[in-house]
Amino acid sequence: MIPDFVYTPPDVPLSILYEDRHILVLDKPSGLLSVPGKLEGRQDCLVSRLQAERWDALLVHRLDCDTSGVIIFARTKDAQGFLGQEFEKRRAKKSYIARVAGEIAGESGHIDLPLGADWPNRPRQMVDHDNGRPAQTDWQVIGRAKGETRVKLTPHTGRSHQLRVHMLALGHPILGDPIYASGAALEAPRLMLHAHTLALHHPETREMVAFEAPVPF
Repeated sequence: MIPDFVYTPPDVPLSILYEDRHILVLDKPSGLLSVPGKLEGRQDCLVSRLQAERWDALLVHRLDCDTSGVIIFARTKDAQGFLGQEFEKRRAKKSYIARVAGEIAGESGHIDLPLGADWPNRPRQMVDHDNGRPAQTDWQVIGRAKGETRVKLTPHTGRSHQLRVHMLALGHPILGDPIYASGAALEAPRLMLHAHTLALHHPETREMVAFEAPVPF
């Protein structure tokens, strides 16, 4: 059973990592929606906060509400279209840091499991070998502690909840995940998933640029 989602967005200032005439790069806090939610009381979000200070900010992609980290916005329609293609054509390269439950055997691996919506339990996603869309994630251990493992996750596709479901399928749910974790793994103060790095081509120069948001856990 998925717990009711109580939306209490953090009252924190914007964290702008980089800006120029074409793009804005921010460090999104955990607990803040990227875009307005459909239900009443969920209008406060990163894009509305940003547009209050940078009226020309345009959405390019999203992070889950409970995920923190680097996210990019465009400042012109041309830049928005170009950056959208960077993600759609998988030219954008992302890495995440996560703390997961349990001690993973091995040091690295590749997960190739198709994902689809678990319709009776939305927004939950699930491994679906019959109707799911292809999804691939690389993982690498970067730290170990009693009962948990710190991993670097590199998604090669951008499915909804991909990293969360893939780590669950591996038997190591991400700590603090309100949808997929259970028991002691739920005791973390937040979802321990952070978008650490993003690299893509700049919409004006067409050169590769890279951004990094410091890991808060």
